[in-house]
Amino acid sequence: MYCIGLISGTSVDGIDAVLVEITGTDFEIQVTQIAGATFSYPTQLREQILAVCGGASLSMPEFARLDDAIATQFALAAQKIQKGHPTAQLIGSHGQTVFHRPPLVSVTSYQLPVTSRGARLAPSQTSIGYSLQLGRGAVIAELTGIPVVSNFRAADIAAGGEGAPLVSKIDVCLLCDPTLDRCVQNLGGIGNVTYLPARRNDNWEQKICGWDTGPANALIDLAVSKLTDGKLTFDKDGSWAARGTPSQELVERWLQQDFFQQSPPKSTGRELFSPEYLDACWQEAQPYQLNDADWLATITELTVASVVHSYRTFLPRMPDEVLLCGGGSRNRYLKQRLEARLAGSSKVLTTDEAGVNGDFKEAIAFAVLAYWRFHCSFAGNLPQVTGAKQPVLLGEINLPITH
Repeated sequence: MYCIGLISGTSVDGIDAVLVEITGTDFEIQVTQIAGATFSYPTQLREQILAVCGGASLSMPEFARLDDAIATQFALAAQKIQKGHPTAQLIGSHGQTVFHRPPLVSVTSYQLPVTSRGARLAPSQTSIGYSLQLGRGAVIAELTGIPVVSNFRAADIAAGGEGAPLVSKIDVCLLCDPTLDRCVQNLGGIGNVTYLPARRNDNWEQKICGWDTGPANALIDLAVSKLTDGKLTFDKDGSWAARGTPSQELVERWLQQDFFQQSPPKSTGRELFSPEYLDACWQEAQPYQLNDADWLATITELTVASVVHSYRTFLPRMPDEVLLCGGGSRNRYLKQRLEARLAGSSKVLTTDEAGVNGDFKEAIAFAVLAYWRFHCSFAGNLPQVTGAKQPVLLGEINLPITH
C-alpha cells in the first residue's frame, strides 16, 4: 500500500511529508521510502502557530480559521509529495501540536527554573492528559480525496497514557538489532528516546522503553532568535555555539529541574520549554558574564546533558549505539558534544546509517501508524513507553466524501 506520512513538529519548521510503500502486517512490515520533502508554512501562518503555542488567546472563529489553514497546508503537502510518483491510498497526518499536557499532575505541573533546585509543582484539578493537534483529518481527506488517519494521541491518552512518544513501536520494527543495544534519539523541538535491547537478549521485548528526554532544538532556536532579533531562527550546523564555551556549572544546576528527575513514562513540550523558560535561564546566567557564543553553547549543552543524564539515570544499561534523527541530528556541534559525553560507552550515529532517513523518520512513523490502524487494526502504542493501561488502536479514520 502506498501511504503518505505528514507531521509538523514542535519547532514549527514546516510540514515533513513522505510517500512510502508498506507491505506486510503487524510487526512484520517492510517500509520503502519513495519521496520525502519539507514544505514551509507561509510566514504569517507560522508566526500565528508559534504565538498560539506560546499561549496567545484566540476567539473560536479565529481558532476555526487556524485549524482550517493548517489542514489546507497539510493537504497541499500531500498533493505535492505524490507528483511524479504512484498515487497514495492512505494518509497518516499527525497535524500540528499547539498544546500538550501530560496526565500525571503530581509530576508535570511545572513552574520556571528560577532556583538551583529547579521547578516546583503547582496544583491542578485533573489527572487526565490532553494533547491538541490542529489540521483536521476530515478536511485533508476531502481536499485530497484520500482516506486520512489523524488524531493519533487521543486514544493513548484515554487509556491513561501520555500520548507520547508514539514512534517507539515503529522504531522496534525498523531499527532493532540482533546483537546491539540501541537508543533511537529524536532531536526535534523536543527530544525523545526509544531504548531497543538487542534481540538476542531474553525477553527483549519487555525491556523496550522510551520517553521524552527534554528540550532538543526548542531552546536553541529560541536563543538564536532572541540573540538576532528574529533574523535567524536556528544555529546552522551548530557553528555559532561551536565558537563558545559552555558553562557546565549552569547546566548542572538546570538539570536539577523536576522534569529531568522525573521517572518515565513522561512527556513534555513547549508549554514547559518555552520563551519564559529560556528567559529564566538567561536571568540565572547573568552572574556568569557569558558572551553570545558561550550562552548558545550552554543552551546547546543543556540538550546534550539532558539526553545523557536521562540515559544514565533511567536505562538498565548504556546502549552500544545511539542513532540520532530529526533536525538536531544535523547540528554538528551538538553531535560532537554528545560523542564527547558518551565517549567510552556508546557510539553516536544517525538513523540514516541504519537505513532509515533521519529527516523524515517521524513522518514515516505516522504513515506506518495509519497503515496499522486502517489496514491491519493493529495497536500502535507501546504501554511501557506511554504509560497507557493497554495497547490501543491509534487514530481516527476520515473518509473522503464521494460525489
